[in-house]
Amino acid sequence: QVQLVESGGGLVQPGGSLRLSCAASGTPFSLYTMGWYRQAPGKERELVAHISTGGRGLNDADSVKGRFTISRDNAKNTLYLQMNSLKPEDTAVYYCNTRPAFLSWGRGTQVTVSS
Repeated sequence: QVQLVESGGGLVQPGGSLRLSCAASGTPFSLYTMGWYRQAPGKERELVAHISTGGRGLNDADSVKGRFTISRDNAKNTLYLQMNSLKPEDTAVYYCNTRPAFLSWGRGTQVTVSS
Protein backbone atom coordinates (compact mmCIF):
# COMPACT_ATOMS: atom_id res chain seq x y z
CA GLN A 1 0.00 0.00 0.00
CA VAL A 2 1.42 3.35 -1.07
CA GLN A 3 1.67 5.91 1.66
CA LEU A 4 2.94 9.49 1.62
CA VAL A 5 3.31 11.15 5.00
CA GLU A 6 4.16 14.84 5.16
CA SER A 7 5.47 16.53 8.28
CA GLY A 8 7.32 19.59 9.50
CA GLY A 9 4.68 22.26 9.08
CA GLY A 10 3.65 24.74 11.71
CA LEU A 11 3.15 28.38 12.58
CA VAL A 12 6.04 30.67 11.74
CA GLN A 13 6.52 34.41 11.58
CA PRO A 14 7.19 36.19 8.28
CA GLY A 15 10.84 35.84 7.39
CA GLY A 16 11.16 32.56 9.22
CA SER A 17 12.09 29.10 7.97
CA LEU A 18 10.67 25.60 7.99
CA ARG A 19 11.82 22.27 6.65
CA LEU A 20 9.17 19.91 5.41
CA SER A 21 9.65 16.16 5.06
CA CYS A 22 7.73 13.55 3.10
CA ALA A 23 8.22 9.89 3.92
CA ALA A 24 7.19 7.49 1.15
CA SER A 25 6.45 3.81 1.60
CA GLY A 26 5.07 1.06 -0.58
CA THR A 27 6.39 2.62 -3.76
CA PRO A 28 9.72 2.67 -5.63
CA PHE A 29 10.41 6.24 -4.55
CA SER A 30 13.84 6.44 -6.19
CA LEU A 31 12.34 5.81 -9.64
CA TYR A 32 10.04 8.83 -9.65
CA THR A 33 10.38 12.51 -10.22
CA MET A 34 8.85 13.93 -7.05
CA GLY A 35 7.18 17.22 -6.30
CA TRP A 36 5.93 19.43 -3.53
CA TYR A 37 2.49 20.89 -4.01
CA ARG A 38 0.46 23.30 -1.95
CA GLN A 39 -3.15 24.34 -1.64
CA ALA A 40 -4.15 27.62 -0.07
CA PRO A 41 -7.70 28.23 1.16
CA GLY A 42 -10.04 28.82 -1.76
CA LYS A 43 -7.37 28.08 -4.34
CA GLU A 44 -6.43 25.14 -6.49
CA ARG A 45 -3.52 22.92 -5.65
CA GLU A 46 -0.31 24.09 -7.33
CA LEU A 47 3.07 22.55 -7.96
CA VAL A 48 5.73 24.37 -5.97
CA ALA A 49 8.90 22.51 -6.91
CA HIS A 50 10.00 19.18 -8.30
CA ILE A 51 13.15 17.09 -8.30
CA SER A 52 14.43 14.47 -10.71
CA THR A 53 15.42 10.95 -9.73
CA GLY A 54 19.03 12.08 -9.83
CA GLY A 55 18.46 14.98 -7.46
CA ARG A 56 18.15 17.96 -9.79
CA GLY A 57 15.61 20.31 -8.26
CA LEU A 58 13.61 23.07 -9.89
CA ASN A 59 11.20 25.61 -8.47
CA ASP A 60 8.00 25.69 -10.50
CA ALA A 61 6.25 28.52 -8.74
CA ASP A 62 7.82 31.90 -9.50
CA SER A 63 6.87 33.13 -6.06
CA VAL A 64 9.21 30.69 -4.30
CA LYS A 65 12.30 31.05 -6.46
CA GLY A 66 15.33 31.92 -4.41
CA ARG A 67 13.56 30.98 -1.18
CA PHE A 68 12.62 27.27 -1.37
CA THR A 69 14.93 24.33 -2.02
CA ILE A 70 13.74 20.82 -2.78
CA SER A 71 15.93 17.80 -2.07
CA ARG A 72 15.64 14.06 -1.65
CA ASP A 73 17.30 11.13 0.06
CA ASN A 74 16.56 8.03 -1.98
CA ALA A 75 18.15 5.75 0.63
CA LYS A 76 15.59 6.99 3.16
CA ASN A 77 12.68 7.29 0.71
CA THR A 78 12.28 10.86 1.88
CA LEU A 79 11.61 14.14 0.14
CA TYR A 80 12.40 17.53 1.69
CA LEU A 81 11.47 21.15 1.17
CA GLN A 82 13.57 23.82 2.85
CA MET A 83 11.56 27.03 3.01
CA ASN A 84 13.29 30.29 3.89
CA SER A 85 12.13 33.89 4.02
CA LEU A 86 8.57 32.74 4.42
CA LYS A 87 5.75 35.11 3.53
CA PRO A 88 2.08 35.15 4.56
CA GLU A 89 1.16 34.13 1.01
CA ASP A 90 3.04 30.85 1.57
CA THR A 91 0.31 29.82 3.97
CA ALA A 92 -1.18 26.57 2.67
CA VAL A 93 -1.37 22.84 3.16
CA TYR A 94 1.72 21.28 1.60
CA TYR A 95 1.68 17.87 -0.06
CA CYS A 96 4.17 15.65 -1.80
CA ASN A 97 3.50 13.40 -4.76
CA THR A 98 5.06 12.29 -7.99
CA ARG A 99 5.25 14.78 -10.84
CA PRO A 100 2.87 14.51 -12.52
CA ALA A 101 0.88 13.37 -9.51
CA PHE A 102 -0.44 9.84 -9.75
CA LEU A 103 -0.13 8.44 -6.25
CA SER A 104 -2.81 8.75 -3.59
CA TRP A 105 -2.51 12.05 -1.79
CA GLY A 106 -1.40 12.13 1.83
CA ARG A 107 -2.95 14.34 4.47
CA GLY A 108 -0.47 17.13 3.93
CA THR A 109 1.13 19.40 6.49
CA GLN A 110 -0.20 22.85 7.36
CA VAL A 111 2.12 25.83 7.02
CA THR A 112 0.90 29.09 8.47
CA VAL A 113 2.95 32.25 8.12
CA SER A 114 1.65 34.98 10.36
CA SER A 115 2.82 37.51 12.90
